Amino acid sequence: MQKEKLRVIRKQKGYTQQQVADFIATDVSNYSRKESGDVRIVREEWDKIARFLNVPVEDIYEEEEATVVVNNNHPVFNDRSSSAGIITTQNNYDNIPGDIIKNLQNYIDLLKEENEKLKEELKGLPKARK
Repeated sequence: MQKEKLRVIRKQKGYTQQQVADFIATDVSNYSRKESGDVRIVREEWDKIARFLNVPVEDIYEEEEATVVVNNNHPVFNDRSSSAGIITTQNNYDNIPGDIIKNLQNYIDLLKEENEKLKEELKGLPKARK
């Protein structure tokens, strides 16, 4: 559902979608999808947008009916709304490039190694007295 109240007030105040997107720390295409109702706007974002536009949240807030949230092809994953929004049951992991998956797996392996080293260090420390 299009966020008509938000769009109208944003335009009345003379702000671009880019300016609002920058303020809530997302990219303009994602903000555009939020304003058009394709992506959910979480409560924290409603508060930030209202503060940016210098209006009460009630003046811009409209109910959510988002259906699409995830875009795994975008190189920057800075949008937190997908964790709070509606996520489709479709498996979107097949869209993640293989080099990103490999990099994450290598990082996980590195963390496991570090974890084991720390466990060994802990074994060598004297027990804490209560």
